[in-house]
Amino acid sequence: MWKQFLGKISRKSPKSGSGGGGSPPQKSPPSRGANGAEAEPRASPPPQASAVTAAPGAETREDVFLRKLNVCCVLFDFAVERGRDSPEVERKRQVLVSLVDCVSAAEEPLTEAMISACVRMFAINLFRVFPPKIRSGGAIDEDEPFFDPSWYHLQVVYEMLLRFVMSPVVDVKIARKYMDNSFISRLLDLFDSDDPRERECVKTVLHRVYGKFMGNRPFIRKAVSNIFYRFVFETDHHNGIAELLEVFGSVISGFAKPLKEEHKLFLWKALIPLHKPKTVGMYLPQLTYCITQYIEKEPKLTGTVIRGLLKYWPVTNSQKEMMFLGELEEVLELTEMADFQKCMVPLFRRIAQCLNSSHFQVAERALFLWNNEHLFNLISQNRQVILPIIYPALERNTRWHWNQSVLNVTMNVRKMFFEMDERLLLACQTNFQEEEKARAASEERRRLVWEHLERNAAFHPVTGDIGFAVLPTSAPLVAPTMT
Repeated sequence: MWKQFLGKISRKSPKSGSGGGGSPPQKSPPSRGANGAEAEPRASPPPQASAVTAAPGAETREDVFLRKLNVCCVLFDFAVERGRDSPEVERKRQVLVSLVDCVSAAEEPLTEAMISACVRMFAINLFRVFPPKIRSGGAIDEDEPFFDPSWYHLQVVYEMLLRFVMSPVVDVKIARKYMDNSFISRLLDLFDSDDPRERECVKTVLHRVYGKFMGNRPFIRKAVSNIFYRFVFETDHHNGIAELLEVFGSVISGFAKPLKEEHKLFLWKALIPLHKPKTVGMYLPQLTYCITQYIEKEPKLTGTVIRGLLKYWPVTNSQKEMMFLGELEEVLELTEMADFQKCMVPLFRRIAQCLNSSHFQVAERALFLWNNEHLFNLISQNRQVILPIIYPALERNTRWHWNQSVLNVTMNVRKMFFEMDERLLLACQTNFQEEEKARAASEERRRLVWEHLERNAAFHPVTGDIGFAVLPTSAPLVAPTMT
């Protein structure tokens, strides 16, 4: 590819020694073959880079590359020029495409000046203020995705950045001098773009950067943690949480066993608090994948994850509660007996509250946990502790829940426990009836006390005016003046 570029340049360069008054060079007559016909001209081999470098006035490979990069550093306002109307816009795109081909087909290593110029061009084109989300009609619809008008150029710039990071002709040591922590930090800021196409490209680039620039990995993890902290505890808005979690899903799967303390802190302080925002449904599948990767690496972290879920469990958001129940089931599928026994008491207290939810989908989703074979085995082996916790909720559902589907599933769960341990179920039923009698007696006493107070108030009404007693001050606030 470089030889083709240099061949074009050498053919366009002026001949040495031809002045203003010189005569044009004479054409040599075409050679003829033995039969008198005109012989086909032979294609001359492309000039070598060393010969071009030595020729006066010729551009080197580096000069051509840098000149093209300088052309690509010019920015255009697509909101004013309406996209591709300007010929300069199309020219820049063509130059960008040619640079992508150059980096892809390069066989010789890029020099430090070329690497530096590439990083500068990436920074000029990508690190910018995001355009406002205003469409042609002037209306803003949050449900529809927003597409950046400058994507006509950005797409090719991202393609070149990806090829640059993956290219074997780019020296990692030299590239790290220019793609430093400041560059990576600004690259991470692009995850907040409103354009989903850009977020997808940044995700791919970050994954390659994390894999190739190993010295920057601790900084990337710390910077992403800060993004999560700011999102959870400050802004409550970020467009690229799902994409960042996708990157870290593959990063976590590559962690070595046993996990370092730094990685465990990332789980507890960065990932688990992501359950707090109300927009958790936008990235919950990616978050669940990251958490299950941690549990597969170290099963003892199950207790930490379950305690975190209980800490951020929603109280008034039924849709979010259903999502939590789904994630909880995936976590419990990976839970071992010893870890399950450490957290089963607070866990099933929460599940009992979900069973009595007035939202029928929440109650139904909680009851469906018994359909999971692994979880059913865990419950059956610990039924002496679990059944006394959840039996009152099951009994209240059978008596007072309004939804017929919830009633049917509740009866099925009760039947499972009855077949599992009839004696224990009857003991729980007796305890529940005694507790209900005690509660009814307490309510009756409370009702009688209030009736007694109401009768006394009716026989001894309060008469007369009620005034506020104001104590006189011991001394005037302002001393009288002496006359």
